[in-house]
Amino acid sequence: MLMTVKYLIGSAGPSGFGSKSTAEEVTEACTHISSITAIITGATSGIGAETALVLAKRGARLILPARSLKAAEEAKARIISECPGSDIIILPLDLSSLASVRSFVSLFLSLDLPLNLLINNAGKFSDRHAVSEDGVEMTFATNYLGHFLLTKLLLEKMAETAKVTGIEGRIVNVSSTIHSWFTGDGIQYLDNVTRKKIPYDPTKAYSFSKLANVLHTKALSEKLKEMNANVTANCVHPGIVRTRLTRDREGLITDVVFFLASKLLKTIPQAAATTCYVAVHPTLAGVSGKYFSDCNESATSKLACNDQEAFRLWEFSDKLTIEKAVVGFKSFTSLRTKQFIV
Repeated sequence: MLMTVKYLIGSAGPSGFGSKSTAEEVTEACTHISSITAIITGATSGIGAETALVLAKRGARLILPARSLKAAEEAKARIISECPGSDIIILPLDLSSLASVRSFVSLFLSLDLPLNLLINNAGKFSDRHAVSEDGVEMTFATNYLGHFLLTKLLLEKMAETAKVTGIEGRIVNVSSTIHSWFTGDGIQYLDNVTRKKIPYDPTKAYSFSKLANVLHTKALSEKLKEMNANVTANCVHPGIVRTRLTRDREGLITDVVFFLASKLLKTIPQAAATTCYVAVHPTLAGVSGKYFSDCNESATSKLACNDQEAFRLWEFSDKLTIEKAVVGFKSFTSLRTKQFIV
């Protein structure tokens, strides 16, 4: 009850910020932003667009990956209209396609630019069952697996940039409190839902992808330590906000639910605050492997803080991104017979 009251009134936490803080407010003291280059996925609308706008206002160079180049150009135009002279580069990327992820990384690396910040923000809530070109359930492929590969392929560049510039690199994975809704055997569930062995439940598919984001952050933080890289990885819950994420479920029921929950909703500037805080605020130097909500460190579900499951998911994902998904599933029969998530 106390936490709900603090949320509703926007009471500041240990960081000095709370649920009512905006992205512009949390970046006011971040003078170093003009020196960074950032990749932000899902920056054509919603929270991602606000994150990109605020970082551009602070002087960051932006790389905006997008499946729709038209939408990306429109997003770029909106930013430039508010921040003339902003340095923004658009590159094609479809996160549901592993080949597209590899192509994006190749194009980006060919530009010979530094990379200080990677914000894995893009998300999909699919109302209908679909499978990616790699043979993976679409929500998992888009929200998690594409970001996993993108991050893996950019780690060396980020470590190199941090070493050369002396500026700590940061990776921010955007998850959701909905990660705590998933229970069961994750690998088995993914196999079953991909192959349509069980009915498709969009909320369960989404919650599993968000749990995977949190587990990814945990394992990634340890990998970065092993690399001795001056790069951190953290995860955020932006809060409840109505964005284009729910575009597949527009209608009377959705409208009513959001109306009834309106007092709990954040504005988009408020929802982007935690991402921006974790991405650039100086007080988080050296902080890695954590989960943040309302601009303060928060607790995850019991499943999400399990080291063994984090590294098992990493191993599974690594295999999936190397081989075609169907082969990957067959190769990981032993993983599916073991307890993955309980």
